[in-house]
Amino acid sequence: MYEFHSANFPLTPGVYLMKDVQGRIIYVGKAKRLRTRLASYFRNEERQTPKTRIMVSKISAVETLNTATEKEALLLEASLIKKHRPRYNIVLRDDKQYVLMKLSKRQEFPRLVMTRRVVRDGSLYYGPFTSAHAARQTWKLMGRMFPLRKCGDKMFRNRIRPCLYYHIGQCLGPCVHHVSTETYSAIVRQVELFLSGRTGELATQLRQKMLAASDALDFEQAAQYRDQLKAIEATVEQQSVVLSTGSNLDVLGLAETVKGLGLALLFIRQGRLIGKKAHFWSGLGLEEGEEAVRGFLSQFYSKSRFIPERILLPWELDDDTIQHVLEDFRQGPVSLRAPRSGAEKKLVELARANAAQAAPRETDDPLDLRLQRALRLASPPRRVECVDISHLGGQGMRSGCVVFEDGQPVPSQYRTYLFEELEGSGDDYAALAAWAVRRAQSEGPQPDFVLVDGGKGQVSAVSRALKDAGFEGIWPFAGIAKASAEDRQGPDRRAGVLDDRIFLPGRKNPLPIRPGSPELLFLQRIRDAAHDFVIGRQRQGRKKRMLQSELSSIPGIGPAMARQLWEHFGSIDAMCKASVVEIMELPGFGPKKAESLYTALQHLKKVSS
Repeated sequence: MYEFHSANFPLTPGVYLMKDVQGRIIYVGKAKRLRTRLASYFRNEERQTPKTRIMVSKISAVETLNTATEKEALLLEASLIKKHRPRYNIVLRDDKQYVLMKLSKRQEFPRLVMTRRVVRDGSLYYGPFTSAHAARQTWKLMGRMFPLRKCGDKMFRNRIRPCLYYHIGQCLGPCVHHVSTETYSAIVRQVELFLSGRTGELATQLRQKMLAASDALDFEQAAQYRDQLKAIEATVEQQSVVLSTGSNLDVLGLAETVKGLGLALLFIRQGRLIGKKAHFWSGLGLEEGEEAVRGFLSQFYSKSRFIPERILLPWELDDDTIQHVLEDFRQGPVSLRAPRSGAEKKLVELARANAAQAAPRETDDPLDLRLQRALRLASPPRRVECVDISHLGGQGMRSGCVVFEDGQPVPSQYRTYLFEELEGSGDDYAALAAWAVRRAQSEGPQPDFVLVDGGKGQVSAVSRALKDAGFEGIWPFAGIAKASAEDRQGPDRRAGVLDDRIFLPGRKNPLPIRPGSPELLFLQRIRDAAHDFVIGRQRQGRKKRMLQSELSSIPGIGPAMARQLWEHFGSIDAMCKASVVEIMELPGFGPKKAESLYTALQHLKKVSS
């Protein structure tokens, strides 16, 4: 049990990181006064939630990071939660940016594009669309209804003849001046009316234009207006009107179920419900609701996400720091409050009803729960790592480790490990044992589960190494190996066989995981990712050694000058891209020597490619 001493902590704003005995960060929080907030965890235990009591019992160390203001602490807290994904924090499994429609109003001939990022450049944004497929279908529909340009700015400036969209009637051809600015601007205004929800006004305008064209016997133009009207009416029929005021707001609802805590966010634009997003945290209850709301708001909204002027919450938030941060992100006012009118209360109740449906069905269990059951783990594995060994005839011995968090790869955390002491041995078992000890000793977040590319022999080697080094049980692990010939149910895996075997330490037989199941497919996926990664690094290493040898063989380039080139350019690629003038800037390189080196590097570049 951690012994808390208040004198060890300041009374300044900041962030605190709680760690377990293995040094893993299990919780990240922010505080206006660090000493006061931390002291609350170690007093009045009976008033704590069950989750907090369990977390406090696992604390082995507490670190703090001071900030100048509480706002800075909130931003730092959200960043650290996303980076470390602590076990006892409210963490969003899916915080991806949703698709928006962007109308670039500052250009003479604006275009409508799909984007996932909000840039404060004067453009208008509409959405969000929770389904990328639905967004693309809407974009294609609008391309037929409103013939704005489709090409990018660079292509637009350099076109000399119109593209196919012009010939099929889905672009007015502003790139070759086939349309006036006034006519094009009228189409842009129609797009704004449609996306802002003012479809009634737009339909009235189109109906008047259709009748005028018909009276003028311009039946082709009248037919185009008629088709636009039909498309608009079909789109409006799919949207539910929930606010007569035509407001833009997000509505957040919470609901406790027998399985845990659900949260739903409704997106309402111009009074119409256009989409929703639900999150669920297993094992939590409404006593964790306040933390869930705070954690959601700080992690979900960002500078690059569309933020409406109003966000309705289940209750008043006794913290204006989050509101100030959101206002900075939006560069405008944001209202964070509980519902007041009857219409607003109905919206929050609608969000709560959706939150109650967020609990996954047994057949829809998330991947981490499936892995927990299949691998016999004590808790769901959020961070999974996989290691593979590669060498060429015993030379260039190295391991490659890939990282997946919440089922998705994190390439920035992929690592390779070199084993100079094993050069020439070709001993995969020894390399895996050395990697396991080095990984257990390393700083930073430790894995919740490790997958080893290999069978019972490789698993035993890792198990012995960890036990001998005093790290037995630091993290659960297993091996994955292709089924033996007598076990195969069909042809080779390249032809579609899915029956790899999973081996646990101390267990003779493989785990009974169904071939083709999501959990086995995931383990195969990360095994393949580790294999591709380490093979790629192996090839890069061989290429680098070859290039280094070639560099040393260039006439006039000795060890000292070669070291100077490496220190200045950092890589062979950078050297090959350098001009004669850049090489002459180095000490000891005159025009003739620089020209000679440049010629040799260009030859080396051709050979290596």
